[in-house]
Amino acid sequence: MEKPKSSKKQKLHATTMEITGNVVLEKKILSSLHDAADELLGRKVAFQLITDAPDQARNRVKKAYLEGWISGGYKVKFEWSEDLGAPLAFTVTNLHHSEFYLKSLTLESVPGHGRVHFLCNSWVYPAECYNNKERVFFSNQPYLPWETPAALAAYREEELESLRGNGKGKMEEWDRVYDFDIYNDLGEPEKGIDYVRPILGDSSEFPYPRRGRTGRPSSSSDPNCESRLPLYESLNIYVPRDEKFSSIKMSDFIAYALKSIFQFLAPEFKDLFDETRGEFDSFDDVMQLYDGGIKINEGSVLDRIRKAVPFETIRELLRSDGEGAFKFSLPQIIQEDKTAWRSDEEFAREMIAGLNPIVISRLKEFPPVSHLDPEVYGDQSSKLTADHIKDGLEGMTVEEAMEKNKLYVLDHHDHLIPYLARINTTATKTYATRTILYLTKDGILKPLAIELSLPYPQGHPGAVSSVYTPAKEGVQASIWQLAKCHVSVNDSGYHQLICHWLHTHATIEPFIIATHRQLSVMHPIHKLLHPHFKDTMNINALARQTLINAGGFLEITVFPAKYSLELSSLLYKNWVFTEQALPADLLKRGVAVEDSSCTHGIRLLIEDYPYAVDGLEIWAAIRTWVNDYCSIYYKTDESVQNDVELQSWWKDVREKGHGDKKHEPWWPKMQTIKDLTNSCTIIIWVASALHAAVNFGQYPYGGYLPNRPSMSRRFIPEPGTPEYKELESDPDKAFLKSITSQLQSILGISLVEILSRHPEDEVFLGQRDSPEWTSDKEAIKAFEKFGARLEKIEKKIVEMNNDGKLKNRFGPVKVPYTLLYPSSGIGITGKGIPNSISI
Repeated sequence: MEKPKSSKKQKLHATTMEITGNVVLEKKILSSLHDAADELLGRKVAFQLITDAPDQARNRVKKAYLEGWISGGYKVKFEWSEDLGAPLAFTVTNLHHSEFYLKSLTLESVPGHGRVHFLCNSWVYPAECYNNKERVFFSNQPYLPWETPAALAAYREEELESLRGNGKGKMEEWDRVYDFDIYNDLGEPEKGIDYVRPILGDSSEFPYPRRGRTGRPSSSSDPNCESRLPLYESLNIYVPRDEKFSSIKMSDFIAYALKSIFQFLAPEFKDLFDETRGEFDSFDDVMQLYDGGIKINEGSVLDRIRKAVPFETIRELLRSDGEGAFKFSLPQIIQEDKTAWRSDEEFAREMIAGLNPIVISRLKEFPPVSHLDPEVYGDQSSKLTADHIKDGLEGMTVEEAMEKNKLYVLDHHDHLIPYLARINTTATKTYATRTILYLTKDGILKPLAIELSLPYPQGHPGAVSSVYTPAKEGVQASIWQLAKCHVSVNDSGYHQLICHWLHTHATIEPFIIATHRQLSVMHPIHKLLHPHFKDTMNINALARQTLINAGGFLEITVFPAKYSLELSSLLYKNWVFTEQALPADLLKRGVAVEDSSCTHGIRLLIEDYPYAVDGLEIWAAIRTWVNDYCSIYYKTDESVQNDVELQSWWKDVREKGHGDKKHEPWWPKMQTIKDLTNSCTIIIWVASALHAAVNFGQYPYGGYLPNRPSMSRRFIPEPGTPEYKELESDPDKAFLKSITSQLQSILGISLVEILSRHPEDEVFLGQRDSPEWTSDKEAIKAFEKFGARLEKIEKKIVEMNNDGKLKNRFGPVKVPYTLLYPSSGIGITGKGIPNSISI
């Protein structure tokens, strides 16, 4: 039998062979010619494997160079011998002039070890950007600190040190440093007193979660404030390079440009509505934004912008229907019925199945009690009486209704009163509101009374309050609609600033920073949490630059105006990490009680509460997945206590990331497996499901501003005034003059339209962007179980939405509740739970 011919390609000598690694990367298109020249001149991309062989053998591992840069089909060929052991990691040195995005390296057939995959997902800049140090990437095998192979121990620690940085200097584009800083970058004191804002964080007066440090120099006007980037440089705001949006998402979301574009739009819109400049004269005027569209004349400012701006998001914003018409898509809230949003039932339903279903609470005392200090704020007692609500209690007394868990309240009184006098010095004219609701026999909520309060005039402590009750006819019906409008304004502002920005975006960022600083990418908890942090630092940085800054979008479109972030700081004082768990939140608000006989250990007092019903299913699925995953790696409480990276991570979160709350007694001690699993479940819940519940309904519910007005410009008119006469003669016009103006409406609708979109590269709960995120088969199996459970939840949600008995799941507007439906397509869908706060 003829012996096979030796192959130099397969065998270099008796014990040495060649193994091929397949590389997946993305080049920068504009720099490819320059880098091709580098290749021809011998300046290449070098790879070197790190193995678990003894030092003597490991020292024989040779560098190999990336092939296919010019021709495509990227590969790297390593000399290999079996005594080199298992490939554990590799280093890469980029000798080109430009960076590239390294997705993965896969060694298909390593003798004795089979397929070895390295998931990288990182930008690799030229070596001089890293002081000529190599970048290191580890295989997808997880290791707890004490399990780290000896060959990787130093690399593991050095990588964490580089990610922590030294706390000095301005961060550059290529930097990968994760560090904490305070919110001292919101104001622009150089522009004058109107642009000065308090510094948030590291303060008992203005506590706040920490943000990512940029290292920009101090403001020339105030050394305590960080200087700001010019608007046109907003995309260059520093976040660690791998936290930047992907190229797909960057082309799909250029929200920073909206502010500069709309500075030019104001003249275009001034004359679009014929009677009253700056106002909608009727609901038909409002519908023009959706139905017929607004003509964009050839050569107009709008037309020039639409043609000039290359970004897909802005093109979508200024899209044309072929006849040059500018219009928005029809929000779900008015797709089936144009007026059902005005009903009392829908007004109440949205408190449990709308955009902000996480504030309503059970009424435990009547009238509602203020907890503001009377020494400071005077008498804040409610003026509500039993006479105001007795006719809506189906024959019960107030005491009986409370005893039977029938009375609920949406209370926006105490958190607004301290700021209300100042807020009302701006263009805003609003009240602090309390709304009393009754749970009827058929399971729906109906509003019984609304109390509107203002601070006592001339600076005296106390409040002046008026109570309004439902009316069906005449001017009283119009006043009732205005009272509901003021409640919606309160709720809209609280939703955007507190439930959305503060309780998801801002409070999660410290966990992201601490994770990268203290948990190696090889750490199992890093692998668990990392998908839930994607794009959050980038979107938060852009928010500081264009949305929540002095004069930014939020101040223009939300009623607290320039006091918005200061108000959120006041309410951060009430933030408790453990209460972010859904069951704890429901119990705190009194809408559920503990009941061991129920599936989730609690019983909902409003049985048809779509957010809570769906949320508890999602919460339980996340909790089970986290428990299953953590049990693979932690067998005893001692293993948690002895995990040095885990303990450093939790210390960083408490003492630095949420440093203003480091002495709070409620922090989990991170001494038990239960501490770990509970904490990780809360983090994943907040970053995925909670954010989805308060974000992706913004356009479906709030894209029609009369339903969710974010500004109020008039108080309830008094009899005998011209405004009262207008309310009698043209209530719709009076209503529209009371809420957001035309331009504010267009700005607000534009913003929520963008924030409600799923981009093309969205990754949803139960999914990963790579099937090879870990090599641990047990972890993969547990994750597949999690995905299967989420699919069952989807089917259950569909069944409930088709059950006509569950009236709160679709309401008078016929919009099914799908905000906690796990998966979705791209665009505005009103459903889908992304893994992370990515928009």
